[in-house]
Amino acid sequence: MHNKAFTPENSALLLIDHQLGTMSWTHSHDINLVKAAAIKLARIAKAAGLPTVFTSSMEDHAQGPLLPELREILPEAFDARIKRPGVVNAMHYEAFNRAVRATGRNKLYVAGITTEICVLFPVLQMLDEGYEVQVAADASASYTKFGDDLALRRMEKAGAIITTHDQIVSELAVDWTTPIGHALSGILAYH
Repeated sequence: MHNKAFTPENSALLLIDHQLGTMSWTHSHDINLVKAAAIKLARIAKAAGLPTVFTSSMEDHAQGPLLPELREILPEAFDARIKRPGVVNAMHYEAFNRAVRATGRNKLYVAGITTEICVLFPVLQMLDEGYEVQVAADASASYTKFGDDLALRRMEKAGAIITTHDQIVSELAVDWTTPIGHALSGILAYH
């Protein structure tokens, strides 16, 4: 059983399909809170220096573009985002799988839209491939609360840790008086 903490030195952030169209289809959570949590995850990654991989699906269709705020926070990761042509499980898409491996990190923070489709299947595969995974439930959403709950339960049963962005920021900070703790505490307070 893994028990070593996720740290800025050993973890990476994966944000899956936080697209304007896709987000508008979800009803499991207040989408404004989900959006705010996803943006905070990007801020956390920037402050902690986490390798970050964005992916989107069919941006030129109804799914639409990724949140523009993500480009403002992490422009390089945004420009390098993996644009999938419609592959449901992002880990099945070689460019994304390669980008995840290229982070060199075995501990992954994951969030996405929708939890029950675009997060569930890649997370199950990440676990199968030996990654340790924490799913930020508050930065993910589904069509229904029922679907969201079942997806979170299924991932947890498979070995993922279900968490929130506040838990992530606190875990990475360790000590609020350090430079990284100070940078991260600003995100915790930012609303």
